[in-house]
Amino acid sequence: MSETTNEQARLAEEGEARLGWIRSRMRLLREVRDRFEQTRPFEGKTIGVGLHTEPKTAVLFETLAAGGATVVGTGNHGSTQDDIVAALATKGITIFGKRSDTLDEHIGNLNRTLDARPDILLDNGADLAILAADRGLTGALVGGTEETTSGGLRLRDEGRGRIPFPVLVINDSPLKAIAENRHAVGQSTVESFMRITNLQIPGRRFVVVGYGWCGRGVAQYLRSLGGKVAVVDSDELKAFEALYDGYRVGTIEDLAPWAEVVITATGHANVVPPHVFETLADGAVIGNVGHFPWEIDVPALRQLATKITPVATALEQIDLPNGRHIVLIADGRMVNLAGTQPKGNSIESMDLGFMLQALSLERVALRAGELQPGAQPIPDDLNRYIAGRVLSVLGASL
Repeated sequence: MSETTNEQARLAEEGEARLGWIRSRMRLLREVRDRFEQTRPFEGKTIGVGLHTEPKTAVLFETLAAGGATVVGTGNHGSTQDDIVAALATKGITIFGKRSDTLDEHIGNLNRTLDARPDILLDNGADLAILAADRGLTGALVGGTEETTSGGLRLRDEGRGRIPFPVLVINDSPLKAIAENRHAVGQSTVESFMRITNLQIPGRRFVVVGYGWCGRGVAQYLRSLGGKVAVVDSDELKAFEALYDGYRVGTIEDLAPWAEVVITATGHANVVPPHVFETLADGAVIGNVGHFPWEIDVPALRQLATKITPVATALEQIDLPNGRHIVLIADGRMVNLAGTQPKGNSIESMDLGFMLQALSLERVALRAGELQPGAQPIPDDLNRYIAGRVLSVLGASL
């Protein structure tokens, strides 16, 4: 075999070894897979995916393939795990791209996914849906799902009137908001911050920008480990809630000089704008857990810098004209999927979230005609069915 073939075989073996543990802990998705093997809801259909490609998402892709789908797609920029891509390839599941892809290469991977003429989209950040609209390919699409808050915002803004098929927004589900966004993102962000920086939480001053479900979770888990936490949110009701939850509340301009760490979790662009950088304390660490790497204005920060020095994996020291420096995590990409050992959200939270994904895709495949065009919440009956199954699996009852 060639050197390339040997390397792919080695990666596939490593990926499969990791997948075994993940599969064994995703009991809800196993239940769905068993049913899909019998009912084959995606028979003859191609599902185009744009989703972080790591072990838990691989189990979702396997579940969809078991339901008769041809699965083809790409990961999100910077988060693809090459051994998992190789392992999926041995099962006939095609994922374009690799972890080291540039942004231009990633956009090429999105186009290759659409070139496969999918019937259904499994999207993350609305990249595929918006690109399909730009390319005039929406007419052939039955429908799709969108994983994130950021993607839901794009569909309702940039995609308004341009998406003629139904898109079920997974992040609109209260199940995902509670289990995955608040608890899993909160936990994984704090764990990843500690792993990447090797800094302690107790006594450190944190500013969380955004008090949606993810921001709530990040703030909660930081405080539970002894962090001093303040919150920024431009929405009056969310700021009110944060205040009554016991957090210090202010604007980013007010809180930046106080902060030792700033973590963004809003889904919106430039919530840490250029004029804030030089007001941060010397040595402040800044990172983002929102889907898109645009919440911190990283290009402006790099333009402002007098010197940029990599100091560890996924950490850069940015020297500023005022003599201070700040430390940027993972180029402003998602903190909880960064570093040399990216873990992301817990297996159990993604088991629930991907059961919701799989059943939502089934609803689109079989009953798209009952749904309205454009972005919309998950049907209530799916939320309630899955909540009941989780209660049962965890030994609880109504």
